Amino acid sequence: MSETVVVVPDADILAASVAARLVTAIVDAQAVRGRADVVLTGGRVAAKVLRAVKELPAAQAIDWSRIDLWWGDERFLPAGHPDRNETQAREALLDSLPLVPKRVHAMPASDGDDGDDAAAAADRYAAELAAEGAGFDVLMLGVGEDGHVASLFPGHPQATAEGSAIAVQDSPKPPPTRISLTMSMIRSAAEVWLVAAGSDKAAAVGAALGGDDALPAARAKGTTRTLWLLDTAAAAKR
Repeated sequence: MSETVVVVPDADILAASVAARLVTAIVDAQAVRGRADVVLTGGRVAAKVLRAVKELPAAQAIDWSRIDLWWGDERFLPAGHPDRNETQAREALLDSLPLVPKRVHAMPASDGDDGDDAAAAADRYAAELAAEGAGFDVLMLGVGEDGHVASLFPGHPQATAEGSAIAVQDSPKPPPTRISLTMSMIRSAAEVWLVAAGSDKAAAVGAALGGDDALPAARAKGTTRTLWLLDTAAAAKR
């Protein structure tokens, strides 16, 4: 497994460069496997990346009917809530694409079939992952100021949970209830991309790259490749 750090000048260039990499990765996966499985993330850079994909002429090379989209974590809120990662991704890009609806695997909402039972909702997502035999080509993660990825927070019990998808209660960041992939599921992806911009991420990025295993960001690695995609401010303490 290789680990590479790529640093670009600012957040806008970062979003554009990640978008270009993502389009290429999807096209390559479809050429090799006939499909692509991509895990999306949330956060301030994620929406910029998806908007940048929409502007790329090369995105026309993607067969959107042969892509499965997943999420690394989700705020357990009602469907369509503006704070849900799914809602933000749909507004930024997904609603403009000819996707196959059943291949867009949104994490359950709090007004879905399981109601407000986050544990049951997480089990439902785990069952969907198993039924689809998901093998992630690219799994994108934002990096929190505290070094969290997805909804796996340093020192939090769920950070070392088993299985594939879990309910996270009492999250240090609002809202308190979330659904997240586990670290073992994250580490099953062929490529893990950790994307961070801004000086507020620099300390966590530096510590994770320095091997501080107390930080989930330090343990998030792909089976074939791990990419740290950073702007200059986020890379300042590496």
